[in-house]
Amino acid sequence: MSHRSAFFAVWVILCLTFANSAHAADRPRLTIYTASQKEQVAATAEAVAQLLPGAEIEWVRASTGVITERVLSERDHPMADMIVGLSASSMLVLKQAGLLDPYRPEGVEHLRSSFLDPTEPYSFTGMDVYFPVICMNVEQAKRDRISGPMLWRDLTDASFKGRLVMAHPGSSGTGYGLVAGWLQSMGEAAGWAFMDALHENVAVYLHTGSAPCLEVARGQHLVGLGLDMRAAAEKARGAPIEAIVPLDRVGWDLETFGIIKGTSQPALARRIADWAATREANRIYAQSYSIVAHPRVQIPAAIALSHAEARMAKVSLLWMAENRERIIAEWTNRYDGKAAPR
Repeated sequence: MSHRSAFFAVWVILCLTFANSAHAADRPRLTIYTASQKEQVAATAEAVAQLLPGAEIEWVRASTGVITERVLSERDHPMADMIVGLSASSMLVLKQAGLLDPYRPEGVEHLRSSFLDPTEPYSFTGMDVYFPVICMNVEQAKRDRISGPMLWRDLTDASFKGRLVMAHPGSSGTGYGLVAGWLQSMGEAAGWAFMDALHENVAVYLHTGSAPCLEVARGQHLVGLGLDMRAAAEKARGAPIEAIVPLDRVGWDLETFGIIKGTSQPALARRIADWAATREANRIYAQSYSIVAHPRVQIPAAIALSHAEARMAKVSLLWMAENRERIIAEWTNRYDGKAAPR
């Protein structure tokens, strides 16, 4: 190859490199925070990438408590454009702090009314219901002749001492749903008394909603108080696990989406929000959860939990938001000594 040809080849390569770099730099970028489970994030991220093929989208996943505190701490310098998959009780905290950009997505009139932001300005929309269940390793229970608990107070029996794990309410939305549900349904005095007794049987408090049911599925513990979706998923994979929704009802929360105030890409964030309210998006949520926002989406049999909707306690998400800091502080003061290392 002549010197002139070699120079031309290098020049072409440099031009292509600079062109590709310039093209990448021109692509709009969005950062999305999520506390959804990894399976749901993967499916949602794939759909959003197809919706916006020209955008560069980064998904940052962490537990509910971590995402909530991160957005609060970044109030003066937002690092994300929107949230897709965070508890309604946390979204209410962020809304009250003025950190959400009001937007009512197209098509929300087709969703269940209980999934819509109840107050103006409209700032977030529900995706699915998640709630804690009692996960039990049926092989261990049969071996040790232990009956499955049907009421919350059954978990205070001595047969469960040291054999029970639970999601930490300061880290996990599932854990906070447990605690807030007990306090609302039992009354605060009775709720704290119940948790005092339960604490005697707890081996460790784990920092994600999935961890308790995962450890039960693996045979590491007899009972876990954790996320309904994870219990159903592990059972579908063949784990010796049963998900029990107590007769005396269970607290719950919604997964939601919304736009963070100060986003540099409001138009693209709104396109994602419009999509997240569609029947198509709800079909993705229904691959993980028993109850979704769109009433015409069918839940797969492997995911559906019997009696789930009928056994949801009457809870106020607004109360959960307004009392979150107080409740977590009190819970931490009483029980954090058994928390797993972060």
